[in-house]
Amino acid sequence: MASQVRLQRNIAFLAIALFLIKIVAWWWTKSVAVFTDAMESTVNVATGLIGWYSIWLASKPRDRNHPYGHGKAEFISSAVEGTLIIIAGIAIIYEAVESLHHPGRVTALDWGLALLAFTALVNYAAGTYAIQRGIKAKSAALQAGGRHLRTDTYSTVGIIAGLFLMRLTGWLWLDAVVAIIFAVIILVTGYRVMRKSLAGIMDEADLALLEELIAYLQEHRRQQWTDLHNLRMIQYGNVLHLDGHLTLPWYYNVREAHNEIESLDHLIRLKFGDAIELFVHVDGCESFSCRICALESCPVRQHPFVHQIPWDAENVLRNQKHGSQPV
Repeated sequence: MASQVRLQRNIAFLAIALFLIKIVAWWWTKSVAVFTDAMESTVNVATGLIGWYSIWLASKPRDRNHPYGHGKAEFISSAVEGTLIIIAGIAIIYEAVESLHHPGRVTALDWGLALLAFTALVNYAAGTYAIQRGIKAKSAALQAGGRHLRTDTYSTVGIIAGLFLMRLTGWLWLDAVVAIIFAVIILVTGYRVMRKSLAGIMDEADLALLEELIAYLQEHRRQQWTDLHNLRMIQYGNVLHLDGHLTLPWYYNVREAHNEIESLDHLIRLKFGDAIELFVHVDGCESFSCRICALESCPVRQHPFVHQIPWDAENVLRNQKHGSQPV
């Protein structure tokens, strides 16, 4: 987690440096499109600093008042970031519309475009690295910051293309039109960041991750794991909290059942890393379980084995024992 804090700190400092460069480019060119890029960079600065604080807060260990840790601070910072992106987009559209009514002369375009091209390259490299680290560490703040840096890159490239076209044609109104187009892109980005952060705050299930987990468990399933149901997943920062019900042979003693849970926990950690908290309720099998139980050495089988029910999202997420209905 300390490496994530350092990375987010470096992203914040980088955002400040690139913002200053874009301000210089805007001062030289007097272009509203370049102003668009500079305005988005103000968001980068604010969200970089907020993300730095949120990841630092999320790294604090759980305490008496926060038994699940402080990881949700990352989702809150992402929500603030999305809000700031939307505000920037609205401000840019306002300035662009004003420029359409009162177009000004764009100056020193060569130097301005060179500075913008430099910031685009730096942003893309930093954003790609932040996304990769965020995915690996399951950090919502790092991923949101990285996506925003990448989007900033695309916006900058589009603005450079539009200004270059304006230079070739002499159409000054292209400056404002380019700004409006990329302001809309900024608004869409802000909405997506906001949507993802609110999903985390509201504990929305990550169905793609759940399906990946269920398929993995089915592939490595033990004979004695009769069924797995009522599986749920919540993410707090970089920690995934899993809970569910696992049906085992009813005659297992406490130690045997504990060993099976430990095996399940070890299996999940092999795939998804150690940032996992697993809480499993053990259910004893019932007579209807015999028909779906593949345990060949069962000494108390009451009914012949018919077929094993494959685990999938539909039956594992449901709060119902498998085999409780006729097969």
